[in-house]
Amino acid sequence: MANSTSANLKLTVQATGENSGTWGQITNTNLLILEQAIGGYSSVALNATTGATLTYSNGALSNGKDAVIKLTGTITGNVNVVIPDSVEKTYIIENATSGSFAVTVKTSSGTGVTWSATDKGKKMVYSDGTNVVDTAFTEVSSDYSPQLSGILDTNGNDIIIDNGGAIEDDSNNEYVKFVKTATAVNEVSVTNAAASGAPEISATGDDTDIDLKLTPKGSGNLVFDGIKFPNADGTVDQILTTNGSGVLSFVDNSGGTSWQAVKTTGFTGAAGEGYFCDTTGGAFTATLPAGTLGDEISFIDYAGTFDTNNLTIAPNGAEKIQGSAASLTVSVERAGLTLVYTDGTQGWLLKDK
Repeated sequence: MANSTSANLKLTVQATGENSGTWGQITNTNLLILEQAIGGYSSVALNATTGATLTYSNGALSNGKDAVIKLTGTITGNVNVVIPDSVEKTYIIENATSGSFAVTVKTSSGTGVTWSATDKGKKMVYSDGTNVVDTAFTEVSSDYSPQLSGILDTNGNDIIIDNGGAIEDDSNNEYVKFVKTATAVNEVSVTNAAASGAPEISATGDDTDIDLKLTPKGSGNLVFDGIKFPNADGTVDQILTTNGSGVLSFVDNSGGTSWQAVKTTGFTGAAGEGYFCDTTGGAFTATLPAGTLGDEISFIDYAGTFDTNNLTIAPNGAEKIQGSAASLTVSVERAGLTLVYTDGTQGWLLKDK
């Protein structure tokens, strides 16, 4: 009976009575091949455009039988490293090539495992005789606690935390909990550090400020504990106000008086503004704006000349001042007055004088 070879490592399988005088050498070669499969290492230089085919010589040492393979060389395109069909074996493979192109380890006619153009890492893979498969684990057993000895780099992949799972400290205190229920969709719960303490975000490093950016999707709003914030900034000097139902919006600041430069000729005023009126050069008229409830406007005798050159305050259109459609004449030296708008019946009323 003639010698044969094993399917995967291509060991020489000797028939009874064969190889008299050379049996020991063949056995030694087989043992070296087994050693290669268990702990052997090869550096395989890839062709720049075609990659490489691992060799499986019958009854001889060959690079496809090594346990660890380091792929080297500069590649100028996506390449394949081919394992012959029907070989069943496990490998640790390092992609140490230069060039930003993908490397795929596959069988001659099947599928394989790909290192992306930027992935120069290591993978444990196996050939099942038809395809090359990645052995990456998708779950960590619940009775095992892996510990990091360095930075955890997810390489662009997600960390998935089960619904109700949490990030805890080494005393099993929950600090961030992830919850998804019918009423709390994609909720992230942050636990107080102590019964009387509040969650804290602290600035570290070179910057003393905390720039916390929360961006809603599209035209959505930021909602905190039922308080809905506007999705766009207001204009200069506007303030936030609530509608009484938790919805905030930016509005013009109506508190206080915006005092204007001294007026020496006639003008039309604006609600919320105050005017220093200088009638030294002659009397003139200040026309009130169209009023809405609560609007205020103020006038002051700048030079003490209202008694000789009066200030006339005229209503806007058909509106009234103190219930009258007539203008108001101010003739008191150093007078100062504020008018507030009520309604269409009384119009502007004196708030103080």
